Amino acid sequence: MFDPTIFENLKVVLEGAVYDLDLSGQVQVIGRHDRIELSTMSRYYALRFCLPEKKQIHAELRLWADTADLASEILELDNHKPGCSMQPIFYIPIHDPERECLQISRLVEEIWGSRYQPILEIRSIYGDKQAPHLLKLTLQFHRKFGEEIAGDFASLLEHMMILLDRL
Repeated sequence: MFDPTIFENLKVVLEGAVYDLDLSGQVQVIGRHDRIELSTMSRYYALRFCLPEKKQIHAELRLWADTADLASEILELDNHKPGCSMQPIFYIPIHDPERECLQISRLVEEIWGSRYQPILEIRSIYGDKQAPHLLKLTLQFHRKFGEEIAGDFASLLEHMMILLDRL
């Protein structure tokens, strides 16, 4: 019998937490990616969701483990601490990037604290002045996560829902 990896255990907990919110009507799951990259033997999982009353703004929680993480865990290597990377991302239509990006940065700091510097990327359609810009807001955690954070998914998702609601 094989022992599930940290990635698989966290994926199951994350998936259950998000789908529980979906079943209760607090969020609506609108996308899911579950990939195994066979060329590098890495794993990637992402769930995208929105608040039912704000379908134009999406949040996505990404979880991944690269080759070194999976190999060090399976082979029980001492020279590498295994774990997973995680990243919350938000997709927000905006019309005035200068003003709205500043407001959103302040809101992120208010909800998440100053520990996580948001990365804001703006995408626009060339030649279409009427189309809103799409802001991709990424929070970087800059560390690996182990199974000990499984109980923190509820708080993480709550912070994501608060930000979605206040955007």
